[in-house]
Amino acid sequence: MSTTSDLSFEPTQPLDCNIDGEEHYPVLPISSLPIIDISAFTSPSTPQARQETAAAINRACIDYGFFYLTGHGIPTTTLDTIISQARQFFLESPLSEKIQIKRRDAGGPHGGDGARGYQGMGENITLGRRDVQEAVDLYREWDHEAKTVGKGGPGTHQVLQGPNLWPLHPKELKPTYESYISQVKHVGEALVRAMGQALELGPPLPNATASTEDSEVFVRNTDHSFWVMRMIGYPKLAKPLTQTSTSESDITEFSCGEHTDYGCVTLLLTDPTPGALQVLLKDSKTWLAADPIPGAFVVNIGDMIERWTNGLWKSTRHRVIHRGEGYRVSVPFFYEPNFNAMVRPLGKCVERTGGERIHQGNTYGEHLMGKVFNNFYKEEGEEEEEEEEEEEHVYILPEQGV
Repeated sequence: MSTTSDLSFEPTQPLDCNIDGEEHYPVLPISSLPIIDISAFTSPSTPQARQETAAAINRACIDYGFFYLTGHGIPTTTLDTIISQARQFFLESPLSEKIQIKRRDAGGPHGGDGARGYQGMGENITLGRRDVQEAVDLYREWDHEAKTVGKGGPGTHQVLQGPNLWPLHPKELKPTYESYISQVKHVGEALVRAMGQALELGPPLPNATASTEDSEVFVRNTDHSFWVMRMIGYPKLAKPLTQTSTSESDITEFSCGEHTDYGCVTLLLTDPTPGALQVLLKDSKTWLAADPIPGAFVVNIGDMIERWTNGLWKSTRHRVIHRGEGYRVSVPFFYEPNFNAMVRPLGKCVERTGGERIHQGNTYGEHLMGKVFNNFYKEEGEEEEEEEEEEEHVYILPEQGV
């Protein structure tokens, strides 16, 4: 069963400040994001139930680009363990242990690949501001083609071709997370299958290839998803954004600045902290607090889905401002296209949006590598003069946090 809660609201007073030159209305105190039960696509079901779920997804993607996902089949106890173990890593591991899995530049002497590993507080930059967060990035292993030696010679890696750098503490984290990744990938597959049906692309065709534009087009192009998973820790902001702010200068800190996700779909798991994740509604003025629901994922569509649908479904801007008490933890899983998947606007979506393509298309890998190369301050393989300088190295992450 799919349910949608559409709460009527009429914001009348803008926030008493502007952000980047634009007025924004205050964050609403309640959530009106749709709640969608995906069980019709994860368990045996009827065509009618699947159609109802697909229709709810279509409406949610058009109206919000965000929704809650229930009925996914992953036990709440498993979800709680994922958050608990991430919290243990961030709060119990000494800095010296975190640095052992620090993300290093690709091609450099430390064996990094420029993407995987730990980033310390303030290393992530969004819209020119340091985000108040620390994180660990994990990616699918580079298994779609042969690896090549990095610029530093044997023992060094090209971008994205290194191994994942797993936390040492708690010791149960790696096997727990590997099991969870296997489970959440199945949820991602069910979700993109439902999205293909939601777009009314037609039944699966015989002898279909990756370029065949039927209801399974997203499934075929994510069957070796080059997924990303982040563990993110957010301390309480020292000076959070409030409705009493009076000028741009009062907004000095963000847990994660305003952005869209550049991939396919995001399945966000987070602790119960309210008010932190905020979604920009379609009026481009109103921020909605997407507070967590126990046992549910917060789902949002990324830039690749916007491209595939030719803008029929748009990726939605969002941000994190952790105002509450304690240390917030989130673990988003980014279910991405295959590395070599060609992402171009689907013909039926082009027809429904006026006939003009918003993009000519390229592979997801080209898109991802462009993000990585364009967003790192330091050139690949550049040597550090001393270790202390490397510790202060600042990155603009290609995949954002939530």
